[in-house]
Amino acid sequence: MQQKSGETILVVDDDALSRRMLVRSLSDGGHTCRESESGEDAWQRLQEEQPSLLLLDFEMPGLNGADLLMRLRADPNAEIAQIPAIMLTGHGGEESEVRCLEAGANDFVTKPINLAVLRARIDTQLRLRSLRSQLQRQNKELEAWRRNLEQDLAAARLTQQSLIPQKPPKLRNWDIAACFRPVIEVGGDIYGWLRMKDDRMLFWIADATGHGAAAALLTTLTKLLFHHGTAEHNSPAAIMQTVNNDFRSIFGSRSFMTAMCVALQLETGEATVVGAGHPPLLVTRRAGKPELIPSSSPPLGLIELPEFLETNVQLQRGDGFILYTDGLFGGADANRSRLTPQSLAEIVDSSAPTAEGILRSVLNKILPADGRTSLPDDLAAVAVQNSG
Repeated sequence: MQQKSGETILVVDDDALSRRMLVRSLSDGGHTCRESESGEDAWQRLQEEQPSLLLLDFEMPGLNGADLLMRLRADPNAEIAQIPAIMLTGHGGEESEVRCLEAGANDFVTKPINLAVLRARIDTQLRLRSLRSQLQRQNKELEAWRRNLEQDLAAARLTQQSLIPQKPPKLRNWDIAACFRPVIEVGGDIYGWLRMKDDRMLFWIADATGHGAAAALLTTLTKLLFHHGTAEHNSPAAIMQTVNNDFRSIFGSRSFMTAMCVALQLETGEATVVGAGHPPLLVTRRAGKPELIPSSSPPLGLIELPEFLETNVQLQRGDGFILYTDGLFGGADANRSRLTPQSLAEIVDSSAPTAEGILRSVLNKILPADGRTSLPDDLAAVAVQNSG
């Protein structure tokens, strides 16, 4: 047998002949051994250097094996308290076995000692010690990974909070409300509004794949892409095409996101809608039934040159629209079924006097009743109402 590097056995026995015979036999088997002639001497050695295993005679004058083990297991130093110990006892039977185990022994061997049995039990305890050390290292690595992940999520949350508008813009004759509820600290939903070159207001929303820090980074990119597209072009279709091109130039076809935007002429109430794989725009009518305007194109990033079709909508006083992600369909509460675009249109209160009231009429139907249960998906929504 080859010597086991780094593994040391401390043999504790007041009988010098027995101790030396054990050391010689174990050394011949490839183990590195140290000796102690008493429990007191062993305790002093343990404070200075911890062996891999303790081979301990049960009956010794002064500090006997049981007392030494009880002191060992109570030590605040985990490296000392967790040293595996095999007790050597001259008494057979259940009572002796119980005394050894109650004292804190991992195993025991009855005298006269069978060296093959002793070596097998030593090897077993050393393997268990190695596995325990490996598990402790893995736990430390997992804890370090968890701390790093929490730091990444905290940084992503701060980044996303800076991107999500904290309050809606004040626009003459228009009322605006918004809601953002990520599943965890950060999510893949984002929305915003931009003034276009022709003085229209562009309201946009996007839903990137995934959750967590990676999705938050995608939302950061998404906002930059919409800002770039709005600065370059003056139509929703052209803006969407630019966002799609830039997104694909970065990710190829390895990632995608759904999006929808509405270019609103504030003076006339004329709105132009373009959707890319996104849930339908919900148009609310003060004097009529709500309408759904579906997306005309596939999600952004999937194909190179999709056709983005624009749909025009006229919004009279009291009319409005809701841009939302599919998290608005809800379904987290066991007592509430998951909604569809059609059922959203049925439950929305188009007669509500404010955009907040319109949005709240839907949120009250899908948010968990206990206020604590998590939603199954990120939720973001923007409600806009003509209040002029």
